Amino acid sequence: MKVRRGFERGVTRLRWLDSRHTFSFGGYFDPDWMGFRTLRVLNDDTVAPGGGFGEHPHREMEIVSLVLDGELEHRDSMGNGSVIRPGEVQRMSAGTGLRHSEMNPSGNRETRFLQIWIEPREAGIEPGYEQTTEPGPGADGWATLASPDGRGGSVRIHQNALLRRARLAPGGGAVHGLGPGRGAWVHLLAGRITLAGSELGPGDAAGIEDEPAVRLVAGPEGADLLLFDLQ
Repeated sequence: MKVRRGFERGVTRLRWLDSRHTFSFGGYFDPDWMGFRTLRVLNDDTVAPGGGFGEHPHREMEIVSLVLDGELEHRDSMGNGSVIRPGEVQRMSAGTGLRHSEMNPSGNRETRFLQIWIEPREAGIEPGYEQTTEPGPGADGWATLASPDGRGGSVRIHQNALLRRARLAPGGGAVHGLGPGRGAWVHLLAGRITLAGSELGPGDAAGIEDEPAVRLVAGPEGADLLLFDLQ
């Protein structure tokens, strides 16, 4: 298991932005952290009131955004315009190319959101957009937020990957089985968990390979976490 501590992540600080980079991104480069399998970017961004990312281009990437606090206003060259709030999932397939902006529309409240980039299974995909309410958890305690087939109300990404979320009660456990040759990236949003004998706190993450399943247990404050199941 490869552990990535939150305090070791790259940092970008601007007047309007505090961004933590799990993997190399922008001006932050670490050859040891270029991604994990098809997961290329996982940024935890806090945007000041009225601030944001002006219009900019993307190509050949599946981009998923999750708002954790506040609101995020999205506009793109496909004509989409929306506000994303906590409890919603946004998927943008950049494909052959598009332009978009992401702004904090509030005049007095910060916005915190995760931006996730997953490499597509093939180049030349037609750009696309999808936004939905985050599905509830299944019988196994996991909510599937993104998948290649839109299962369970998840957004549909052009890659054989799953993005799942679990909110665990104090001392609660969760198990996610892994198919042959697959790996998992676990990213902790809040609380604490024990995973393969290691304790992870907010912002910490770990990559798991060559295991039949991911098994984790929440600490006394519970836990909120993401799991990526990747080729």
